[in-house]
Amino acid sequence: MSKIRKGDEVILNTGKDKGKHGTVLRVLESGQVLVEGINIVKKHAKPNPMRGVTGGIISKEMPVDISNVALFNRATQKGDRVGYKTLDDGRKVRVFKSSGEVVDA
Repeated sequence: MSKIRKGDEVILNTGKDKGKHGTVLRVLESGQVLVEGINIVKKHAKPNPMRGVTGGIISKEMPVDISNVALFNRATQKGDRVGYKTLDDGRKVRVFKSSGEVVDA
C-alpha cells in the first residue's frame, strides 16, 4: 500500500514548480510520480511520416521524485504527511498526520 496513489491531489515541495498542485497520473516503480501540469519540458520530435507523427517542439510532463510531493489537504490548503490507521472493522486506511482525518472515503 503506497502513501501516494494514482488520482491523488498532490502539491510540489521543491523545484521550479514549487507550490503548484495537480493530480497524480501514474506512480512509477522507480519511486517517481507523473503529475498533471507539473514539470513540463519541451521535447524536440522528428517527423515520422510512416506513423503519421508531425515534427516540432512538443510539451510533455516528466516524472518527479515521490519525496518531492506531499498529499494536498483541502481543509488546510497545504501539503500534509500521510500515515496509516486500522479502523474497527479491520480496514487499513490512510490518514493525515496533522489532523488524523481519513484520506480515503
